[in-house]
Amino acid sequence: MSAKKVKPREVRLVGVPMDLGAGRRGVDMGPSAARYAGLAAKVRSLGYDFVDRGDMAVPIPERRTPGQGPRYLREIVRVCERLAPRVERILDDKALPLVIGGDHSMAIGSVAGVASHFRKQGKKFGLIWIDAHADMNTDETSPSGNIHGMPLAALLGYGHPQLVNIGGFAPKVAPENTVLIGLRDVDDRERELVMRSGLTYFEMMKVDVLGAGAVIQEALEIASRGTDGIHLSLDVDGIDPDYAPGVGTPVPGGITMREAHMICELIADSGMLVSLELAELNPILDNRNGTAVLMCDLIASALGKKVMGPFVPPGSSVS
Repeated sequence: MSAKKVKPREVRLVGVPMDLGAGRRGVDMGPSAARYAGLAAKVRSLGYDFVDRGDMAVPIPERRTPGQGPRYLREIVRVCERLAPRVERILDDKALPLVIGGDHSMAIGSVAGVASHFRKQGKKFGLIWIDAHADMNTDETSPSGNIHGMPLAALLGYGHPQLVNIGGFAPKVAPENTVLIGLRDVDDRERELVMRSGLTYFEMMKVDVLGAGAVIQEALEIASRGTDGIHLSLDVDGIDPDYAPGVGTPVPGGITMREAHMICELIADSGMLVSLELAELNPILDNRNGTAVLMCDLIASALGKKVMGPFVPPGSSVS
């Protein structure tokens, strides 16, 4: 693993109140729910400067038609094309972008921004993707046409050309530096692409057998191999709905709250985190904003919040 990087002193929030890519309304309120849950205070308590850049302007489905092919393709592409340079500029300024959605289709834009930042320096980055779903459908395999089931495929260079080529280049990340954790709901044709794409995946059976600690250590090794940073993309439905009920597409049997915190803390300990996004928070389905509070706590863990000091497991290559 590469040497630890200098910790950014500033975190900049970009809200993406988009639910065009989802099949259920409500995740557009995710950024507001996170703010209400005390996000700014939690980040500042860790010693960061926190700058809230507000929410991007996103059209609502009621004022658009889905169109042919992937649903709301034109609108989602436009949002992602505006999001990518925002994320890139934040990284250029040596700050840490924190993107909160919104459905997971926004990741096509956020990760494109990270990729552009590293690409112009001739460097690589790794991607850790936590999700109950593979998000590896394409316009040809998706049963629903909802783009929030396609972003990881697009980032790896598969799918509709308008999604794949956001930012003007493809792929955005190498499969050998991409890790998918928490799988428990994968479409049949999507499964084929996951298995032949070259990314590393840990379905929940593997998480249970190996243990979440061993899984995240291996994920960090893969995502940091020959790279200069890691982007963490966390779909809140990766966490079991007993702990996170306020998500767009809940699936039982997921990562526990304790495991999620451990994963985020070990990512923080690695010193490799350069950007962070959380997706699919749906306050309509939540219980007293509890999922938003958990989400903010996980952000704090990923940014370095500790009960004690950093922990390096015996035999770990994390430096």
